[in-house]
Amino acid sequence: MATATERVSVLMTPAEKKLVVTQARKSGVSVGEYLRRAAKGYSADTDNQILEAMIEQMNQATKNAEKAIDEALSYVTESNRRIEKMEAEARGKAA
Repeated sequence: MATATERVSVLMTPAEKKLVVTQARKSGVSVGEYLRRAAKGYSADTDNQILEAMIEQMNQATKNAEKAIDEALSYVTESNRRIEKMEAEARGKAA
């Protein structure tokens, strides 16, 4: 592994720094090594692919929910028709 000889200054909030330091300690590496490893593992393409897959799943879930709602509304409409018919028949018999 090449020796690190370049410096990169990174501005972050105190909370972000605390998180980075904590994660580095948990990983058993220095903050610099943690950030180098994180930088190597990051890929905007991968993140975009994950987001696109999540969006597709949400779109499919929305379609499924819309279909289920439409079916439920149709069932309620038919039930209301059956109830109206039974009530009309009951009124006719009572008269």
